[in-house]
Amino acid sequence: MRIDRLLAGLFLATSLACASSPSSLRADAAPVTPSAFEARGEGDLRVMTFNIQSAIHGLDKVAEVIRSASPDIVALQEVDVGSRRANGLDQPAELARRTGLKYYAHFRTTTLFGGDYGVALLSRFPLESVEQHPLPVETGTEPRTVARVLMNVHGQGVSVYVTHLTRRPFNGSIRVRQSAAIMKLMDQDPRPKLLMGDMNDTPDAGSIRLFKRELSDVFALRGVGSADTYPLPVIPNLRIDYVLACDRFMPKSSKVLRVKASDHYPVVADLTLLEPMKAPAAEVVERPRETAPTGSSQ
Repeated sequence: MRIDRLLAGLFLATSLACASSPSSLRADAAPVTPSAFEARGEGDLRVMTFNIQSAIHGLDKVAEVIRSASPDIVALQEVDVGSRRANGLDQPAELARRTGLKYYAHFRTTTLFGGDYGVALLSRFPLESVEQHPLPVETGTEPRTVARVLMNVHGQGVSVYVTHLTRRPFNGSIRVRQSAAIMKLMDQDPRPKLLMGDMNDTPDAGSIRLFKRELSDVFALRGVGSADTYPLPVIPNLRIDYVLACDRFMPKSSKVLRVKASDHYPVVADLTLLEPMKAPAAEVVERPRETAPTGSSQ
């Protein structure tokens, strides 16, 4: 990523990206202190999205950032399983063990350094099903994916989508096509929905505007502090990582954590999952009984 960071400074690039694997769906027991998850109100949910850069700065640093933020669900990008770069580790499994978010899945889209590389998800809620869908890419470029994970959150089925769009620069049209493919998939899903990931686009880009036709940008609504998620040495920092929510979630707050565990900063968001709308009870109206007309016979 060092070369890509230099290119980012010269060409308004953002982060190198990759997507992940046929899903591995597991739960590992993990030591966790009782205070690791803060008490939250009914329906409250804390989520995080974090491009971890294959944890090249150390998996312990990534785990500590996640533990400190105490999220319920984490979307991860640039995650290795079994690669030389990761010293053969299954990074989602290790992060699950080290953070107490014991349910996890990994989604591979390519092979790097002898292992699987892609996106992943950690959760304190059991994962009921996982699936992934390929996204359109230009010929000869890195494959991309969107993963959908179904889980039961506070008694409701919730779909969490995780993605990592094609990297910058100069690929705005393909990211719009990828956004359209994701929104088509989400439009067919009646559940409450969250979309999180490294979108490799700024808020005014076509791909993000397309997402915001149906989804709320939680930081834009309730963000505190700097919104930038990708620091650069030459040009102004960029905002390219997002938590996006459908209208079944009420955004409460959001923050970018300015930590040095990756080349991206993670985004944390607090939301409330709203109760489903109940159809009004049908009103029963009794009609008066009809009586036969009376009169003299002829």
